[in-house]
Amino acid sequence: MPPHPKPGSKADRDALRTELLATGAPAASIASEMRTRFGCRPREAWRHAHGWTLQEAADHFNTAAGGAGPMTDASLLGKWEKWPNPSGRRVTMRVLAILADLYGATMEDLLDLEDRRALPESDLRLLRHHPVDDHAPAVPAPALPAPAAPLTGPELIDTAANESAAWTQWAEVTNVGPISLDQLAADTRKFAGDYLVDSDPLRIFIETKRTLDRVFGLLYGHQHLKHRRKLFTSAGYLSALLAWMTSDLGHQPQAETHIRAAMLCADMAADPGLQAWTCSTWSKIAFWDGQYREAIQHATRGLSYQAPGTVNILLHCQQADAWAEAGARSEAQAALGQAEEAAALELAGAIHDQVGGLLSCAPGRHANYGAAVHLRGGSADRALEHADRGLTALRQQRVHALGTEAQLHITRAGARLLAREPDGVLDALTPVLALPAEHRTAPVRQRLRDLARDTAASPLGDSAAGRQLQDAVETAVREAARALTTPTDWTNNHD
Repeated sequence: MPPHPKPGSKADRDALRTELLATGAPAASIASEMRTRFGCRPREAWRHAHGWTLQEAADHFNTAAGGAGPMTDASLLGKWEKWPNPSGRRVTMRVLAILADLYGATMEDLLDLEDRRALPESDLRLLRHHPVDDHAPAVPAPALPAPAAPLTGPELIDTAANESAAWTQWAEVTNVGPISLDQLAADTRKFAGDYLVDSDPLRIFIETKRTLDRVFGLLYGHQHLKHRRKLFTSAGYLSALLAWMTSDLGHQPQAETHIRAAMLCADMAADPGLQAWTCSTWSKIAFWDGQYREAIQHATRGLSYQAPGTVNILLHCQQADAWAEAGARSEAQAALGQAEEAAALELAGAIHDQVGGLLSCAPGRHANYGAAVHLRGGSADRALEHADRGLTALRQQRVHALGTEAQLHITRAGARLLAREPDGVLDALTPVLALPAEHRTAPVRQRLRDLARDTAASPLGDSAAGRQLQDAVETAVREAARALTTPTDWTNNHD
């Protein structure tokens, strides 16, 4: 048996933090426990309360500084934590302000008696004029102090200047800058594209969640107004991606939680494109939960934003899909026609989706909806035509969407069944059965089940070919469900 780690080791700190988080303890309580149990200095205790290594905290600090300085690394951050010990380095008021904003603390939280004894009088004066708000997650805006007695002469002049200096210090501190915002947007585009083609969708889910957690953490801090709006946009798109992925994994209630967060972010950002894509994602969630009227309502609301890009094509397609599933064939065909009109308008202009990938409606995806609607309407020929068109489009696309391809092959199999061509059903399904189990998401599994159900109810049901198809579908669904519920491990950085 390995020896028990020494008190104050990373394992001990992680165990304490996990236990306190499970009880709902805030960061301030966790930092206090770190100090009491392990004798940490205040700034070190707050870092451990967030579970960050020195390097991770330094990276967050540099992002927060936004290129306006000061910058740090793991070594310098460690020296700031040790000060006023001889091996440490004194922290300035600006460093304290950034750390406080980063940790969700106040500047006073990061100082103890030893620090105060070592601080110059000018810094102590600034602290005295800096209000403390125990409920504020970020550095609060300084307010004018109420002196016990009126100030006069030079003392009044000095106090007024100190107050202006304190306000300026607060106003210029931000935990995000243009470069980090651009990186967040690039990361979001990467996740949306990788999810369509990556062999491990759970890995993309985890990376998306980590990035969203970072953005939520930044939003607890202080930013310039234009940067804060962009942060809400990033948070909204990441939440929408997480909602879509969660729905694909078969967890509709949890997906709805993510999409509510996305809609709040979209409204805060006042971004029509994000608002429309959030509605599209909500429509998707409602559809696969069997709430077809709600799916239509969400798609209709999304169209009201008149957003740029391909989202309008998808919203009309989603209307058509839900109408068809609800048995309203004329409404479904009308919505398909509107999707064609929207696609023609997009082709006439410069098509640009802000995120792309999962949040786009390329020709292959458009054709997939058309094929499914025509199949539900009983038109085998038109379903096959749209499915073949979609598969051709997918081969020509830069991003090869495996989930869309699988659904197109299932539609082809359904069309062969509808046309009473038993030999073509299993052949059409072969590419889906060869697909990695991780990419047989909940929508793919549901469409496989629908195909098996329709096969059992058809003249093919009692035949050897019919039983073979049903057995193959059952195996494919079982393998996929197992693959998509297996935890994916990742390693933590060490201090």
